[in-house]
Parts: sequence; C-alpha cells; structure tokens
Amino acid sequence: MEAILHGIILAFGLILPLGVQNVFIFSQGATQPKLIRALPATITASLCDTFLILLAIFGLSVIVLQFEWLRVSLMFAGILFLLYMGYAIWRSEPTTNTNKALPTRQQIIFALSVSLLNPHAILDIVGVIGTSALKYVGTEQVLFTIACITVSWIWFFGLMLAGSIMKKLDGTGGLMSIFNKFSALFIWGTAIYLFIGLI
Repeated sequence: MEAILHGIILAFGLILPLGVQNVFIFSQGATQPKLIRALPATITASLCDTFLILLAIFGLSVIVLQFEWLRVSLMFAGILFLLYMGYAIWRSEPTTNTNKALPTRQQIIFALSVSLLNPHAILDIVGVIGTSALKYVGTEQVLFTIACITVSWIWFFGLMLAGSIMKKLDGTGGLMSIFNKFSALFIWGTAIYLFIGLI
C-alpha cells in the first residue's frame, strides 16, 4: 500500500506542472473535431511516459546520473528545444476551424518529440521516479511502477477531455489564446530554470 500511494503522489507531483507535453495534449482535445480524433496524441504521450518510467526504474537512472556529460548534454539540447517550443506556442493562433486540426501522423510525431525530447520530463522521471524506485524490491517495486504509469495515463486522458470541454465553452478561441501565451511563458521559464541549473 505504501508503494502504491508513494507512486501515485510522486507521479502526480511530477506531471501536474504545465509543460510542453501537457499543453500539446490539452490543445489536441481543444482543436480536434471529435474527442476520438485526439486519441493518437494522447495514447502516444502515455506510451512514451510508460516507456520512460520503465527505463528509469529498471536501470537507466543509474546510467544517466553516473555520467555528468550525458546529463549536461541532455539538458543543453533540451533547453534549445524548450525555447523553440515556447516560441512556436506563442506564435500559434488558436482556431475554431477544425479543418486545421493535426492529422494522425503529425499528432504522433509531435507527441513523440514533446515526450522524448523534453529534458525536464526525462530528468524528473529518471532522477526522481527512477531513484525513488530503488527503495522498493520485488512486488513493492512492481506496484510502485504500476501506480506511476496509471497516474500518467489518467492524467493525459483527463487533459484531452478538459481541452474538449474548453472548446465547447470557448467558441471564439479567446481563452485558448490566453492559455497559449501563458504556456509559452511557463515553458520559457522552465528553459531558464534548467539553464541556471547548468551554470
């Protein structure tokens, strides 16, 4: 029971902050003509998180944390990625025209990039979840892993649903525009925070 609660609390604590991945899933729920059309992005992001959690818990955290150059390289590349994503989100124009919604292939590619090229998410999963899992062995570690993965899936599907609800409340796209600007500022702030951590 302790392992399950620990996994749930830890995963929620890491996934709650607004980031590129969360913004993208939310925006797909808000821009796709039907909720089911946002599933490719949501499922891809969930699978990527599952993959990273499994890698972290079964040894990747030890490798990454052991080699300083690897950690620094990952963070530097990620800072550049976050700066670009913040710019792209700031410049994006919200639309109520569902004809401009991303097709399945582009959703999957974009979800892969924001999930696997985001250093903040990777370092959180590897550094926090990976090292926290070392506390448990056997069945307890399995339960901890399942709890973390379950929270991730529930959260992304919840974001998709929230985006769809906001689309119905915001026919003009005004709220989405404010959301995009706020998200871009937060993402730039994350990049600056990571850069300060490097120097």
